Amino acid sequence: MNVIKVFDQQQKLDHLFSLIISLVIFLCIYCFSAFPANAGTAPNSAQAWKAIFPNAHQISEYTGTPPVATVSRGDTTLGYLFHTIQIAPIPAYSSKPMDMLVGIDLTGRIMGVKVLEHSEPILLVGIPESSLDDFSEQYIGKHVEERIKVGAGQRPGYVNLDAISGATVTVMVMNRAIMSSLREVAISKGIIADHRLDSSNVRQLRTDYFEAADWDKLTDNASIQHMLLSRNEIDESFKNTAAENIEQAGWGEGGDAFVDLYFAYLNAPKIGRNLLGDSKYKWLMSELKPGEHAIALLANGRYSFRGSGFVRGGIFDRILVRQDDAEIAFRDLDYHRLSDVFIKGMPTFSEQAIFIIREPHKFDPGLEWQLELLVKRQTSPLEGVFSSFSSTYQLPDEYLHLAAGMHEEDEPIWRAVWRDRVFQISILVAGLLFLTIIMALQDWLARRPRLLTYLRNGFQLYTLFFIGWYMLGQLSVVNVLTFTSVIVNGFSWSIFLIDPMMFILWVFVAGSLLIWGRGVYCGWLCPFGALQKLVNELARKLKVRQFLLPQTIHDRLWGVKYLIFLILFAMSLESLSNAERYAEIEPFKTAIILRFDRDLPFVLYALGLVVISIFNCKFYCKYICPLGAALGIPAKLSLVNWLRRRKECGHPCQTCAVECEIQAINDIGDIQINECHYCLDCQVTYWNDHKCPPLVERRKRHERASRGKQKPNPELPGVNPK
Repeated sequence: MNVIKVFDQQQKLDHLFSLIISLVIFLCIYCFSAFPANAGTAPNSAQAWKAIFPNAHQISEYTGTPPVATVSRGDTTLGYLFHTIQIAPIPAYSSKPMDMLVGIDLTGRIMGVKVLEHSEPILLVGIPESSLDDFSEQYIGKHVEERIKVGAGQRPGYVNLDAISGATVTVMVMNRAIMSSLREVAISKGIIADHRLDSSNVRQLRTDYFEAADWDKLTDNASIQHMLLSRNEIDESFKNTAAENIEQAGWGEGGDAFVDLYFAYLNAPKIGRNLLGDSKYKWLMSELKPGEHAIALLANGRYSFRGSGFVRGGIFDRILVRQDDAEIAFRDLDYHRLSDVFIKGMPTFSEQAIFIIREPHKFDPGLEWQLELLVKRQTSPLEGVFSSFSSTYQLPDEYLHLAAGMHEEDEPIWRAVWRDRVFQISILVAGLLFLTIIMALQDWLARRPRLLTYLRNGFQLYTLFFIGWYMLGQLSVVNVLTFTSVIVNGFSWSIFLIDPMMFILWVFVAGSLLIWGRGVYCGWLCPFGALQKLVNELARKLKVRQFLLPQTIHDRLWGVKYLIFLILFAMSLESLSNAERYAEIEPFKTAIILRFDRDLPFVLYALGLVVISIFNCKFYCKYICPLGAALGIPAKLSLVNWLRRRKECGHPCQTCAVECEIQAINDIGDIQINECHYCLDCQVTYWNDHKCPPLVERRKRHERASRGKQKPNPELPGVNPK
């Protein structure tokens, strides 16, 4: 009777599990059927311009360079209209530019912005059009000469716009296209002057930037550069010349330091004030005329950088500064003695000097320049041979800002994004380095299962909350399809660099695929995978029964995700937009990017997959995920097999295969690397001499042998045989 009762309970649970799976499949089909056919297309241009200029009666043709249409009411001109795609076709996250219609009045103030067409995955299905309209309306009333910044974080001199949650990169590209196009139109219509014609460089020195720093800090961040030459290097430079075997008095021998030279740009307050002190820096800046620059040279060694020019009062013939094609030499009037330098940690130098670069040279501190040291060997009283050595100096970015009259749109957009996300990038890189250490020490950790469990669960929380819900760093099969499209249509690094989190993650995943296979991403770095795993871990703690599909069924079902990936890939070759819409079979956008803030069918679909993971660990990952399939294909190319196996694995031992939640170990004991999620549970068993049958048997033999050695011997004196 009890057997029948247990059997009935098992059947009910199986039916419940099947019902949940059926519900998820139904919701998936329902979501697909709900996709609008024109998901990425807004009202047409005729409707849009009337919404921007409701009082206008007519619009002209788009003419001129850039193409602009004039909007008027009777004989009165109200403003201008232009398409951003015709003026600033900046590729967005989909690798395609967005088409936006922008209207401005005669003073350069924005009257309205309407998105006409786009291919952005996050906006095609996910974020409603109303969010895009709300973002665009923020531009109304903004002027062409205002600097616009999208997203949180105030910057002096900028007007902030609220970003769209989950689509920050996309709206940053929108902002760049709008403002770049707006400036081009305003310049062409004479609304503003072209300040770029008056600027000698895009980036200029930040004269207000200072913080205390010692010698080591300034050398570590390249504020102070170093040139070290040995006597051997000098001799090598004169080989095959008339001066090859000529000795010079006082030059030393062999590996002696010929010159040990440091040099720095002094106009930057953080460098100049720290090196010279406040009073001397103030004096030096007062000596400089507009457009003049000061550099410091400090040296030890057998060779003086001042040379004979210092004695004669003429030209310093041993040093030059080069920038592009310009060659800058120094005269005695350009020289100041440098003494009493008290910066903490600075070595003692035998000669120190300040040289002034005068205004006529048009020196640009924001660009790279070279210090050149000339070494001369006399071959006769009147003749000699020169050899030159140079070292490059590039002022670090922290000392520079965009020049007056220039806008953030003049620098690559990816650079602005990376600059704004330094903190997040640092945390991500630190996490990836930590994960690399875990992978490298996997054998050591597998012998300490409790520590490994804590590390794995802790890293899953980091992945879900920081990489996923905070940084929205969820990789997707859409990224794979976009990459393929970019390769076909023309590769550009700027498209991939535009999202630093995605770029860094993909670089790491590409490297880990070759070393560990697909499992490092799927098992440790996928936010939705982490959500499923943590839910399953909690369910196991609560003693929720687990349902694993029979191995024969499992072996057939895991191929479904490869079929889904191939269908999406084939669709992308014909229409990337359609493929991106049907890539909604991934619940990532709903569960991670939009944090379940979405239409009910999508939320139910994602929650259904999470519920299934309560009973079957990472069901979605094993059978549906097209991204997992895309990563599993190159995983076959992994160079090293880090997962240890014994000859007994699979025949007869099935311990690891039975315990594997992902069912990535087949019945002959082989780990299918393109299915493995690298949880390392099998490696814990591999090293456990109370769980792994071969080790258990070996341990028992050792224990029996040890007991045999300790058995009392009746023949030994003083031992009682009883």
